[in-house]
Amino acid sequence: MIETRELSVVLGRRQVLSEVSLTVARGEWLAVIGPNGAGKSTLLRAIMGLVPRAGSVLFDGAPLDRPRERARRVAFAPQTPALPADMTVFDYALLGRTPYIPYLGRESRRDRDVIASVLDRLDLTELAGRRVENLSGGERQRVVLARALAQEAPVLLLDEPTTALDLGHQQQVLELLDRLRLGDGLTVVTTLHDLSLAGQYADRLLLVADGRAVASGKPVQVLTEELVGRHFEAHVKIEPGPDGRPVVHLVRGR
Repeated sequence: MIETRELSVVLGRRQVLSEVSLTVARGEWLAVIGPNGAGKSTLLRAIMGLVPRAGSVLFDGAPLDRPRERARRVAFAPQTPALPADMTVFDYALLGRTPYIPYLGRESRRDRDVIASVLDRLDLTELAGRRVENLSGGERQRVVLARALAQEAPVLLLDEPTTALDLGHQQQVLELLDRLRLGDGLTVVTTLHDLSLAGQYADRLLLVADGRAVASGKPVQVLTEELVGRHFEAHVKIEPGPDGRPVVHLVRGR
């Protein structure tokens, strides 16, 4: 379980997050949505302890202060990571096994088997020997996700995991996350800019605007024409999809 209590972040002189409190149950998928600049990415970075913060973050009721312990429990995939240009896809994904490799030690056969399995799941096996500098934007996004999955952590924090992916790979990644969550009991927190995707896959949504949590609940409770229209300044029509989950349509202006 993840819990934040009055989580606040000030960067420079700007209040980026203001007293955001949330709870994510074990095995649940929470999608954080909101307009650009709302503080979505900062929220994930604050949960990971990557930015100065006020308030508290608890995992199963306790803080994770030691980095190596936190890396075994929580995997984080940023939206725009720094990728070493001369590193191969396999070796970059292997960085996800760092919390399990002894200091001054080498990876084990199991570590390499985990990487091979993750690359296969993400349709990256044929790219294993390619340098990351030669990848497309969508391929890089999947490699970043591969590193996170390689940690085999029970909690996944993913910042816009479908950015730069084509339609097929978007579905592939989200379906994989859903299978891992349901099959392995993973807790998943993602930011997603595509509201319909968020509504289709997440158990609950958290709407963040101007650094504050302004709505939280099931997709049908948060994805309403009134809330989306007000906080995204967009004219939309929201209808139930085939499974009853909300689908957001932009309405062309006149």
